[in-house]
Amino acid sequence: MELSRKAIPYTPNDKPLHEMTIMIVSTSGVHLNEQEPYNTDPAEGDATFRIIPGDVDPKDLTVTHSAPKDHYNTDYPKEDINCVFPIDRLREMVEDGDLGGVAEKHLTMMGYSMRLNKINKETIPALVKEVVRSKADAVLLTAG
Repeated sequence: MELSRKAIPYTPNDKPLHEMTIMIVSTSGVHLNEQEPYNTDPAEGDATFRIIPGDVDPKDLTVTHSAPKDHYNTDYPKEDINCVFPIDRLREMVEDGDLGGVAEKHLTMMGYSMRLNKINKETIPALVKEVVRSKADAVLLTAG
C-alpha cells in the first residue's frame, strides 16, 4: 500500500498499556502560567511550543489560543485543564494500574496558526526530537 508523504504510517504496538509511559502532545495552547503566552495575533501567528513538566500541578496551567471563541472556547479548559490536557486522568490510570507511567515532560503548541511552512519545517522536527528523546512509549494527541 502506497502512503502519501504526509500520511502517518501504521505503527503496531506490542507493549501492554499497563507497561507504557504516555506523553501528552497538544495543540490546545496550554502552557504554564509562568511561561510566555502564545502570540494570538493572527497576522504573526505562533509556531513555538512549550515544554510542560510531567509533575506539573494542573493549577499552574492556563490556555492562550487565537482561535475564535465559537471554535474553541478557552473558558472551559481554564476551569478544568483536563478537558484538553488530561494529566489528572493519566495519573489516575497509573494509580489504577491501567497505565505504566506519565512522561517526564509534555509538549504543547497553539493549533490555530497560519505559519504552516515554519511549523512544518522547524516546529514539528524540533517537537519530534523532544518526543524521541523522551522515555515515552506513546503520545496522546489532544486538540483544543
